[in-house]
Amino acid sequence: MIEREPTFPIDPLFLERWSPRAFDGAEIPHDALMAMFEAARWAPSAFNAQPWRFLYARRGDEHWPRFLDLLIPWNQAWAKGAAALVFMLSDTLTETEWGGTQISHSHSFDAGAAWACLALQAAKLGYQAHGMSGIELDRARADLDVPERFRIEAAAAIGRPGDPATLPESLRAREAPSNRRALEEIVFHGRFPG
Repeated sequence: MIEREPTFPIDPLFLERWSPRAFDGAEIPHDALMAMFEAARWAPSAFNAQPWRFLYARRGDEHWPRFLDLLIPWNQAWAKGAAALVFMLSDTLTETEWGGTQISHSHSFDAGAAWACLALQAAKLGYQAHGMSGIELDRARADLDVPERFRIEAAAAIGRPGDPATLPESLRAREAPSNRRALEEIVFHGRFPG
């Protein structure tokens, strides 16, 4: 297993959050899931537009089979063990002060901030949230009645980590928290390096 060590001191929560594929299959209490959405609700956004929207299904409810079926087969194979599936959307338009709408430059960025808050709150509660872009996007838009102005950003599987032996063999070796690029590979003082 990779030892996750920050270069500079940070809250341990950032290192505890990771994206497992093996989940224990247990149900998630409604209040725990709502606490994750509550954390997402308080994310920052440009002009306080709060463009994020979340559609969800919990294991065993009437929406679960449809949500699972909207993932590509690769993701279905492991996400079926999650406690909840969430589709994350962003509003591509923002309301103007004069009563109209305009294209939002930062809708995806802002929805990403909300997703990060959700994922960190999940980790704080002893769950993990694994984001994924492997979605049948056209089918999801139709099956979930997503209005045209909203972009389907990603989906997430949420649950308590489970036994890697439940995964297809090809995924078992990867079932551990991953490391990150070094700061000097992602942070530059001044201009982008040439």
